[in-house]
Amino acid sequence: MGKFIDPQPKWCDERAGRDRKTSSGNVMATDLVSQLADSLAKAKVEEGELSYKGQCRKLDDSKSVEEIVKEIENFEGLQALRLEGNTVGVEAAKAIAKALETKSQFKRCYWSDMFTGRLRSEIPPALNSLGDALTLAGAKLTVLDLSDNAFGPDGVKGIERLLKSSSCYTLQELRLNNCGMGIGGGKILAASLIECHKKSSAEGPPLSLKVFVAGRNRLENDGATALAQAFQLMGSLEEIHMPQNGINHPGVKALATAVQHNPNLRTLNLNDNTFTEKGAVAMAQALKHLRSIQVINFGDCLVRPVGATAIAETVSEGLPILKELNLSFGEITEEAALAVARAVKNKNQLEKLDLNGNCLGEDGCKALRDFMEDISMGELLASLSDDEGEPGDDDEDDDEDEDDDDDDEEDDDEEVDEEEVEEEEEEEEDDDDDDDDDDDDEEEEEEQDFKTGSKFSTPPSAPRPPDVSSFLSFPSPDKLLKLGAKRATLIEQQVDVSDAKKTAEAFLKIASVYKEDNNDVKNAVLESVDALLRKAFSSSVQGYNFVSSLLVLLGLIKSEDKLKPVSVVAGHLQALEHAVRQDYFPKESVAVLEAFMSRNNKALESCGSSLHKLQSTLQRIRTES
Repeated sequence: MGKFIDPQPKWCDERAGRDRKTSSGNVMATDLVSQLADSLAKAKVEEGELSYKGQCRKLDDSKSVEEIVKEIENFEGLQALRLEGNTVGVEAAKAIAKALETKSQFKRCYWSDMFTGRLRSEIPPALNSLGDALTLAGAKLTVLDLSDNAFGPDGVKGIERLLKSSSCYTLQELRLNNCGMGIGGGKILAASLIECHKKSSAEGPPLSLKVFVAGRNRLENDGATALAQAFQLMGSLEEIHMPQNGINHPGVKALATAVQHNPNLRTLNLNDNTFTEKGAVAMAQALKHLRSIQVINFGDCLVRPVGATAIAETVSEGLPILKELNLSFGEITEEAALAVARAVKNKNQLEKLDLNGNCLGEDGCKALRDFMEDISMGELLASLSDDEGEPGDDDEDDDEDEDDDDDDEEDDDEEVDEEEVEEEEEEEEDDDDDDDDDDDDEEEEEEQDFKTGSKFSTPPSAPRPPDVSSFLSFPSPDKLLKLGAKRATLIEQQVDVSDAKKTAEAFLKIASVYKEDNNDVKNAVLESVDALLRKAFSSSVQGYNFVSSLLVLLGLIKSEDKLKPVSVVAGHLQALEHAVRQDYFPKESVAVLEAFMSRNNKALESCGSSLHKLQSTLQRIRTES
């Protein structure tokens, strides 16, 4: 059986006493709410799992982890340890590692987001301790998740020994999303996977990785090319997720060569890299070898008309179980978009086609919608609300110039990238040897650079007008205001309000930019929230489903879907306080919200006055109803 260590206190005596003083009818209602709250709060824990997920513990030394160590030591048949959402120092990691040394049945490491606030120099020794312990225990890992740790190339060095060891011969899922690996880290990772495959093949079944996740890592062409070699060698991948990595067509071509050697690939997500025609055509050819592909996400990849047409040809000729095709924001014109639509005509398992944010123009959007309606697939076409209009006369010449520039500068850029990585690594070594207090501040700044991804960022391309997708991906007050007077309608159209989780995610993203002292931003947020939730609650979304998803995303309850909670800010609670007072908000959900908002929870500690105001409003509404 799994164990979930619940840090939350039980209902406080004061709250319980207040409930007992109400009428018998209210007591019964409160009991029902309490039962629902307790039921929701109990996470589904996988077999053999010990979870400290999302408890915001600051684990600095051996004393701070005494309870955890004892739990690990006493857990017979431990298979998984969740440490996400805590912060683990070197000495604490060593103590936990010591307890893991005897856990031979250990399989799954859920260790994302566990170094917040730590110096970069602390992370490699912490990871080395944990990895060495698993190797000593003879563990056979299936899952290694270190996402959202911002550890850079040095962090990859911290797991290098583990990845090359026999403990990773059985690895099936490797998740390193948003770790700031850079080109250097990507190369180290690729070499480690290749070495693991070589050693495992010599001793028995080879490494057969199924899921690889490494979005937002600034891998660029060299990093992607190195990993492509590992992918091609393994040939076992079923999911590849590498969005937002600054990969241009040389890196895309290398990945295209690799994916065709992975015949069981089901999901390929390369969103927000730069294919251009050359990369898109190469990827289209590679897709012809993938009969099992179900999800293709080439959104914001600049595939352009030539690339889109090539992909359409591949889709038309094969890909029998395709479920989702995303070619949004790719500078695709009407003719190419219609070619894509014709290609999916006989895809019986298709669930979504996304061609938003392209260059169709008003007539092109209408033609595309009409065609999809004619083939009874109108409901599968995503919103076209962010279409950028028909291209100007000079666009094609500009595109050709950009491609020429890419080719001329490509080799020089790659050489500079390698030099920059080497210089960064040398600087990091120098920093570690310097004992001045100022160096600690510098390392903390570097840690934040990795967290935001700025350390490996390349010069941005010319900015385009803000769109809803851009706002929802990276919310900011300025982006929201620039959406204009129709922002509420645009957001409402973009979000799938029939999905409670997606609705809750969108709500939190909008609310995150709320500013009490800026009336323009405040009104824009509340107007957008009202439009979104009014439509959601008037459709198929039930109040309890929305509230459950919201509580999970706020980190107040656990979820079997392994969702990562957001960092709660005052705006979330301020927008929620507004929403619960509106006529569209289901009154039966207020009691559940009140139950959770009344609990002591570290996730809400930073929102003092906003939390108190929300609690008061919830209590008043519940009393009045």
